Amino acid sequence: MLIGILGGTFDPPHIGHLILAAEAVHQLHLNTVLFVVTPFPPHKRGWLISPVEDRLRMVQLAIEQNADFQISRVDIDRPSPHYAVDSMNILRQQFPHDNLIYLMGADSLRDLPTWHQANQFLSRCDGIGVMQRSLDDLEMQNLEQQLPGIRSKVTWLTAPRFDISSREIRERVKMQAPYRYFVSEKVFQYIVEKGLYRN
Repeated sequence: MLIGILGGTFDPPHIGHLILAAEAVHQLHLNTVLFVVTPFPPHKRGWLISPVEDRLRMVQLAIEQNADFQISRVDIDRPSPHYAVDSMNILRQQFPHDNLIYLMGADSLRDLPTWHQANQFLSRCDGIGVMQRSLDDLEMQNLEQQLPGIRSKVTWLTAPRFDISSREIRERVKMQAPYRYFVSEKVFQYIVEKGLYRN
């Protein structure tokens, strides 16, 4: 099987996440996409992050009507720190005969050399699906020098560009600005009912 891996804090999950996952299924012919909810991202130490129970529930609500999407508890069921390389090591054990395609945005690809044990992480991925080609040839050459073999693993995904971030949604909720159509209906209702992001 071809399995996509989409990790993140999902605070909250928004339509950009869903579009990336759906385009990956279509363009990479994936059998499924695993949403990996990270409880305590090492690169966000000191940040105010919603309880993992709320974020997990919002992801469940966001993907429940799509049979191609599933949730993986690979990070939730283990102690921190939650590095992507460790997640991939565990997923390799869980799916030893499948191809694992890590999904990310171009900004994450650009930052990949700074990730914990980046070379080992790359070796655990059969491929990397990247949304939006915003890196030029020189940047890809630099990445290849720092992470040999990365160029052959990257597949560029094309999709409508939406400049939406979880951070912007949180700010919009706090400022009482419109955000209804940035998230799915059930996620919107959950945010309202739970009073998330108001402070």
